[in-house]
Formats: sequence, structure tokens, C-alpha cells
Amino acid sequence: QVQLVESGGGLVQAGGSLRLSCVHSGSIFSINFMGWYRQAPGKQRELVAGISNGGTTHTADSVKGRFTISRDNDKNTVYLQMNSLKSEDTAVYYCALDGRRLGAPMPTRYWGQGTQVTVSS
Repeated sequence: QVQLVESGGGLVQAGGSLRLSCVHSGSIFSINFMGWYRQAPGKQRELVAGISNGGTTHTADSVKGRFTISRDNDKNTVYLQMNSLKSEDTAVYYCALDGRRLGAPMPTRYWGQGTQVTVSS
């Protein structure tokens, strides 16, 4: 069983910073992608930032220059450093992992439970 556990969310004033962490555990044989999504009330879930197995990163235009994704393979952890936060960044942030378990023919998308980020203006 694969689990993703997020932490680091909370309430912060506009202009402040937060760092989200996502630790994955379980019998993952290979990881293709890890990323952070967010979903604000009444809106669709959107990709914020992602990192491929090779280390290539992608950041949404709305957060470019403010958010940075990184990972620590030794700790099975992916991070999202969020700076210069704005009220429109308020959302539930979800960690996602695309990976294949040993013996599985195809990769599977796994999700964390989400962590709330609230930015007060």
C-alpha cells in the first residue's frame, strides 16, 4: 500500500511563506512524477508544480517565481516552497505521485489527503 502524507499547511498573511512537505511510503518500485495540486472552493483541481523522475520541474504560470518544488530522495519527500503568498493561493493542496508497484504492469496515480493553505489579505 502506498501512502502520501502532507504537512506544512496553515494560515499565513499575504506576502508570507510556507513550505509544504509530502512523504511517501509503501512498496513503490519506480516513480515517474511527483507534484503538487491545489483546489480552491468552487474551482477545479489544478497542477501547481511537478517534478519528473529525471528532475525536470514544471511550475504553473500563476505561481512561477514564487513557488519552488524540490525533492529529497533519501527522505522520500517532495517539498513545495511557497513565497510571496497571495490571497488567491488559498486552497487545499494535494500531493500526487505517479508510480509503479513491484509487479504492477502500469503506473498508478496516488494522492495525499490534502493540507489547507489559507492566505489572509
